[in-house]
Amino acid sequence: MAVASAVRESPAAEVLTVQGLTKTYRAGEVDVRALRGVDLSIRAGELVVILGPSGSGKSTLLNILGGLETATSGTVFYRDRELTGASESVLTEYRREHVAFVFQFYNLIPSLTARENVALVTEIATAPMEPAEALELVGLGDRLDSFPAQLSGGQQQRVAIARAIARRPDVLLCDEPTGALDVETGVVVLEVIEKLNRELGTTTLVITHNAAMAGMGDRVLRFADGLVIADERNAERMAPQTIRW
Repeated sequence: MAVASAVRESPAAEVLTVQGLTKTYRAGEVDVRALRGVDLSIRAGELVVILGPSGSGKSTLLNILGGLETATSGTVFYRDRELTGASESVLTEYRREHVAFVFQFYNLIPSLTARENVALVTEIATAPMEPAEALELVGLGDRLDSFPAQLSGGQQQRVAIARAIARRPDVLLCDEPTGALDVETGVVVLEVIEKLNRELGTTTLVITHNAAMAGMGDRVLRFADGLVIADERNAERMAPQTIRW
């Protein structure tokens, strides 16, 4: 797919590259600067934890990387193609073919089974998994025909993850995926995210304000006031089941 006309020279291993990214919102008479000049690169297959307090710009960054919002200035490249200034049709194709989201809230359709919720996205994908295969990967192979009301919060979030990865995205963007869950259930969800990154090689970004989760990533990007203030590499990844908060 051609996601934009601009092409640059870049290492093949760089999946996402951001340079000088800013985002300013207008709130009444006040300009709110959500991002203040962010530079970063994400390499293929990495699991990156983006850590910072509420309001630090993490979700704004994720939305721009996922093609849901546009930057005020700066550049965003997906591999060798520039997303900055791309048309809505190009961004729609990028979202459909290359990137998937997992949010804090599951956004499942109550009247559809787990299998049917996943099938909603596989019907529009180019080379999707079977819904049953995606649900098996997240440990719900025995709940294919359960409705959301018959599932726990953690199980519903795993259905949402199955729905996201069933299209075989190159990049998985997770925005506070455990924010609505208790510790025990949240750890199960983190185990699923880590497993998919490890087994499928999906480049994965996890946004959180929870410092306990920093150790599960290959890298930790620390955010404050719209800037990356630290980019740290973990010597080894912490197993999600050892995380407590």
